Amino acid sequence: MKTWIHPNFYKLRNFLKLLSRLFLILLLISCKDRDMKGDEVDWDTICVTATAYNSVDSQTEGHPMLTAWGDTLRPGMNAVAVSRDLMRMGLDHNSKIKIEGFDSVFLVKDKMHYRWRNRIDIYMGKNVEAAREFGRKKLNIAYIFHKDSISH
Repeated sequence: MKTWIHPNFYKLRNFLKLLSRLFLILLLISCKDRDMKGDEVDWDTICVTATAYNSVDSQTEGHPMLTAWGDTLRPGMNAVAVSRDLMRMGLDHNSKIKIEGFDSVFLVKDKMHYRWRNRIDIYMGKNVEAAREFGRKKLNIAYIFHKDSISH
C-alpha cells in the first residue's frame, strides 16, 4: 500500500527545520555572561592591615608553594591570604577582592594563623625584596558579599 503525502509536506518540514535552527541560534546568542551588578551580590569595603609574603621556606610551614586550602601557588599569581576573622565576614576560599593601589583582582587562596586579625597577606612569589619593600600598610579592600546570605 502506497502512502499518500501532501505536496506541501516537504516545504513544511524544511520550514520547521529552519525555524528550529533559528530558535537555537537566538537562544545561544542570548546566553551571554551576565555581570553581577543587580544580581544577588554587592561589593563592600573594609580597611585592613596589608603585608606581603613569599614562597620561601623561612616564611611558611611545610611546602612553601602549597596553601592551607591545598592550592598550589605560582609566582605572578594575584593571590592573598586572609585572617580568619575576615573569612567569617565572607572572604572565603577563592573570593575575589580588589586592593587599593593595585589594578588587578586578587583571589583568596590562603588563610593566615589564628593570631592575626583584620589582615591580608599579598602573595609576591619568590621576590622577598619586593615583599620587604611593600612592608605593612593600612589599605582599603573591596570584596563581594552575597545579599542572600545576610539575615534580616
